[in-house]
Amino acid sequence: MEAWLSGPRFAVYLAATDADLDRALALYEWNAQLSAALMHDLAHVEVGLRNAYDVALSARWPGPPHWTLAADTVFAPLYRTRGRRRVDVNNKPRDSLRHAIANAGGPATPPGKIVAELMFGFWRYLSSAAHEKTLWVPALHRAFPPGTDRAMHVDGPVGRLHDLRNRVAHHEPLLTTDVAGRLADMIGLAGRLDPQLGQYLQATSTVANLLATRP
Repeated sequence: MEAWLSGPRFAVYLAATDADLDRALALYEWNAQLSAALMHDLAHVEVGLRNAYDVALSARWPGPPHWTLAADTVFAPLYRTRGRRRVDVNNKPRDSLRHAIANAGGPATPPGKIVAELMFGFWRYLSSAAHEKTLWVPALHRAFPPGTDRAMHVDGPVGRLHDLRNRVAHHEPLLTTDVAGRLADMIGLAGRLDPQLGQYLQATSTVANLLATRP
């Protein structure tokens, strides 16, 4: 098992089970199942978020061209001070769009294919404080019900879910992660995007059952 998993990786599970090999392997298997269940739920939330943002951005920048092809307008240079430097915080989203357009097949490809090529990290930072005046107020707040607080109800949960997705995607242990809290983040965010999505996620998620059966 150590040759397969590597000594340092398996040591985390051995430490959590008082060096019981059978229990450690069972815990590793449980962690893998939990990760798969979380990816199922995260996929629903990510697709719901990106489609809602696409609608909101398309309404604010109706085009033509589609907003994904108007990066210099939608993500015009926006400078913030980082330490002693002035940084254009919109340089990264513009770069992400360029890569997404290329991966989707070029500017002539349907906008939906470009949207699908944009990674969760792209959508995650659109709700940050740096974009409150340029994206949230004119466009993205329309993806949520009236009274939604950008920082509390959107940026905080999305940031935590982005971190969780990175851990799961890299097959990291979730033994000390507040998975129940992240499940609440997902269901809450999904419900704000669309009440039916929130209900569907709550009905189909297996995360809570897996948490109750941890070895």
